[in-house]
Amino acid sequence: MKPILKLYRGYANEEELIVMGHVFRPTTQEEYDFQKKNFRNARSVIRMFRIKTQANADVYLELNGQRIHTKTLSDGYFKFTIPLKNEPAHGWVDYRVILFHNKEEIIGKGSFIRPFEGNLGFISDIDDTFLVSHTRNPFKKLYILLFRNLRGRKIFENVVPHYQALSTAGRNNKEEQNAFFYVSSSEWNLYRFIIDFTELHDLPRAVLLLKDIKTSLTDFFITGRGDHNHKFEKIKHILEFYPHLNYTLLGDDSQADPFLYEDICKIFPINVKAVYIRQTGSHKKPKAIKALQNMESLNVATCYFAESSEAIAHSKRIGLIS
Repeated sequence: MKPILKLYRGYANEEELIVMGHVFRPTTQEEYDFQKKNFRNARSVIRMFRIKTQANADVYLELNGQRIHTKTLSDGYFKFTIPLKNEPAHGWVDYRVILFHNKEEIIGKGSFIRPFEGNLGFISDIDDTFLVSHTRNPFKKLYILLFRNLRGRKIFENVVPHYQALSTAGRNNKEEQNAFFYVSSSEWNLYRFIIDFTELHDLPRAVLLLKDIKTSLTDFFITGRGDHNHKFEKIKHILEFYPHLNYTLLGDDSQADPFLYEDICKIFPINVKAVYIRQTGSHKKPKAIKALQNMESLNVATCYFAESSEAIAHSKRIGLIS
């Protein structure tokens, strides 16, 4: 049996490329099938959290005629952060990573983005921001994750036209899209599911930055919960990696997004232009309202909305979309 090489979408600027992935131990189990229903879907989901990673595996990135070597960390994760001599093309660019097993090459193909010239960037949460997840009710969230397959999961109404409009905002050439990032407290275990869901619903193609992978059933029962500091660090990193962009942050009030975004606005008082927070309960939260008011005092346009139609109207009103 061969180990499994998984690559994730990477990203580049004029000087640096970042690509990442995981190496998993050999398995005879088939690829996850998120089209299965009920208990068969639950079995696929549970298997994602019982995966075993391979530490210290040798992986090689092929780039501009070079083969660059690194090893996986203790959790099977690897990350290439490479200085660039030649600027890559704009848009999505393919890359290859090679893993050797018993002198046989296992080749993985991924892609990274170098954003087209422009001044807009978008960072969105996932659960209860565009994917209906019921984060406020952990038992319901777990049930839906287990027993609703890919096509059974719901997306909020009017999210797709809003996100599609944002992805081409300020562009005369609709083939050129703005940089989009999905940053979540979901773990890397759910990467394939999230990619398939966003593609099914024609959401903008984006780089995903997720939480450390989990490898036990105990971890599965607390998926997406716990410390959200990793989201803050990932968002901070994006703004530092692309400092020339004006950002719009999209999240919800089910967990810590309003307060994470408030802190980001304080640290980057020029870069953040708008913040959107989805209302997930029957009432707006006073603490979230206060955080948004504080952001507005920093000249950030904010929208606390129950329906995406409100967010679309706000984006038009502030000139973010036409």
